[in-house]
Amino acid sequence: MSRVLVTGAARADSIAAGVVPRLVADGWEVVTSDLDAGDVPCDLSTPSGPDELIERVSATHGTIDALVLSHAHDVESGILDTTADSFDRHVAVNARASLLLVAAFARQVGDGGGAIVAFTSDHTTGNLPYGASKGALDRIVISAARELGPRGISANVVNPGPIDTGWMEEGLAATLEPHHPLGRLGTPADIAGVVSFLLSPQGRWVSGQLLHTDGGFSARF
Repeated sequence: MSRVLVTGAARADSIAAGVVPRLVADGWEVVTSDLDAGDVPCDLSTPSGPDELIERVSATHGTIDALVLSHAHDVESGILDTTADSFDRHVAVNARASLLLVAAFARQVGDGGGAIVAFTSDHTTGNLPYGASKGALDRIVISAARELGPRGISANVVNPGPIDTGWMEEGLAATLEPHHPLGRLGTPADIAGVVSFLLSPQGRWVSGQLLHTDGGFSARF
């Protein structure tokens, strides 16, 4: 059975939590991680956390065949009120940890290769440290597609657009829905199908892409 590690699946309404049951239905053995809960607890804000996580999962479950990066640190602030400590923590969790996880994953991948899917965001104004760190994540994953391709590893970044996973303020969903081509916001289940395809043998030819899987929301301008 193929094995996938999914980060950031602790919250019941998160995108990752919606992805997990789809991957289980596809026949994957799914391992999840979180600081406080999950199969293999870890702290991705530390320099050693990502390597320790991959080592622990590999030792306990065996070789990891796919990696889904859905963990994130997000505290809203802008140019004038973002502190150095806050910016550093966003970069540490959203970008540095992702880089180290990708590298550790690639080192243990077997001859059959593997697949990486990471979630990104368009947030910038008013959410600067989150958006900046996600921009760095984009480049890390796209670079991984080129560098790790000879190892049989595909890597893609998925931008799911506005999906209400508990972060939307009251009324925001109602404001956004009329601007969506399909008349509704996306759900974790919508994104689960995309991840399912990208991790499948049929989806491995897609690599090095930043995919807007938002039902056409980003095409409104």
